[in-house]
Amino acid sequence: MSDVLSAINGVIWSDWLVYLCLATGVYFSVRSRFLQVRHIKGMLQQLVHGEKSASGVSSFQALAMSLSGRVGTGNVAGVATAIAFGGPGALFWMWTVAFLGASTSFIESTLGQIYKTRDPLTGEYRGGPAYYFSRAFAHTKGAGFFKVYGYVFAAVTVLACGVLLPGVQANSMATAIGGAWTVEPWIVAVGTVIVLAFVIIGGVKRIASVASFVVPFMAAGYILLALIVVILNAGQLPEILSLVFRSAFGMDSALGAIIGLAVMWGVKRGVYSNEAGQGTGPHAAAAAEVSHPAKQGLVQAFAVYIDTLFVCSATGFLILSTGAYRVFAGGSEDGEVLAEGGLLSATATVGPQFVQTGFDSVFPGVGAAFIAITLFFFCLTTIIAYYYMAETNLRFLLGKSSNRLVPGIRASLGRVTTMALQVAILIAVAYGCVNTAADAWTMGDIGVGLMAWLNILGILILQKPALKALKDYERQQKLGLDPVFDPRPLDITGATFWESYKKADLEKDATRV
Repeated sequence: MSDVLSAINGVIWSDWLVYLCLATGVYFSVRSRFLQVRHIKGMLQQLVHGEKSASGVSSFQALAMSLSGRVGTGNVAGVATAIAFGGPGALFWMWTVAFLGASTSFIESTLGQIYKTRDPLTGEYRGGPAYYFSRAFAHTKGAGFFKVYGYVFAAVTVLACGVLLPGVQANSMATAIGGAWTVEPWIVAVGTVIVLAFVIIGGVKRIASVASFVVPFMAAGYILLALIVVILNAGQLPEILSLVFRSAFGMDSALGAIIGLAVMWGVKRGVYSNEAGQGTGPHAAAAAEVSHPAKQGLVQAFAVYIDTLFVCSATGFLILSTGAYRVFAGGSEDGEVLAEGGLLSATATVGPQFVQTGFDSVFPGVGAAFIAITLFFFCLTTIIAYYYMAETNLRFLLGKSSNRLVPGIRASLGRVTTMALQVAILIAVAYGCVNTAADAWTMGDIGVGLMAWLNILGILILQKPALKALKDYERQQKLGLDPVFDPRPLDITGATFWESYKKADLEKDATRV
């Protein structure tokens, strides 16, 4: 089984996907005139002045929902893995893919808002790649192909977010908790399933409430304590930065041979962590109540910065400044040790233990417990976000059939399939807790890779509406207006929600007159 998974992962995560992620980020950065730099002020303003309604969550809640998916084990164990198999230079490539990926995230999230719809079953906003692929080309000759493309993406997302990805989070959680308190994985599995079942059965609004409360505190607390560790080792920072850049470009004598692995692992773990281009961010973006799609695009671009430039950097600097790292050749713990910081024990394994050891060097005896608690919250909220994305794409696959009654059961097809999805993700979480770390990560990488291939190729074709929305947003801002979106003057078709939204505004104005 492990060999089969590794073979599939090797095909999906070939060098071509690494090149595609980087090249797409460069392309969208140029096309948008580096909006990730020009609009930082606007990103922050949207977090404070976002709208909210009965159908949609606020911009801040959408950011929190997005971060609950982005901030997870990839920010802790993922960074440790990248450094272990790609060297310290992998951290630089994580920064690179985050900076470039912010523009990609803007494009996909803006598209998610443009082509969102209202769920006939719950009345809440739904959207994402499956929606924008099928709706944007509905009036063209390519309608049939892109409708199928949307269904394929939706099916892949249900598989990835409902089955493949939750196991990675659950495994890291179980490993960290077991290392801190010697708790058996099956006990962690039972406890996690109970907590998760309570949250996901509550619906999207409860997901938003839980995420908006937990994520900011846990991320801020983790960054703060990590920075304390780094500050106490501040004398190491110049050498650490030098090591990161030398390793990133193959100029370090010990690590020069793995420059290719530095790029691959940096991009791989960067995309896994910040999800730029993966197609997950647009789901949370579509759930937001905003007057213009570009507003939520900016919020989600900023989410990439928070995830990688803040949280991942905190982990990376903590590991490197304390010397709690070891670099292996060949992308495996079985490979030759090329470099190490000297703090890890001979039996230390790649993953949370790197970070736990780093914390223990400053806060003796509490490092393992702190990381276990941190990972519990990081991973739990990420799994919750995965469920939301899987449910959204399940709704897309069902379409209007969601309200159809199932023969012999006094429930709609939407309710029945939602319950089946809930059971599936709970089983995936339980299995992930007791699965091997290697298989869990491989399954997660397969899920991320499949979604990234489909989404990135799709948004390269479907970029014009997002770029038009950006220009329209900037035009209205220059006029001193609070931007309001109307797709018709921009020649954007298929944005039925916004057409009715604008029509309702005009009717209100006519009534006032």
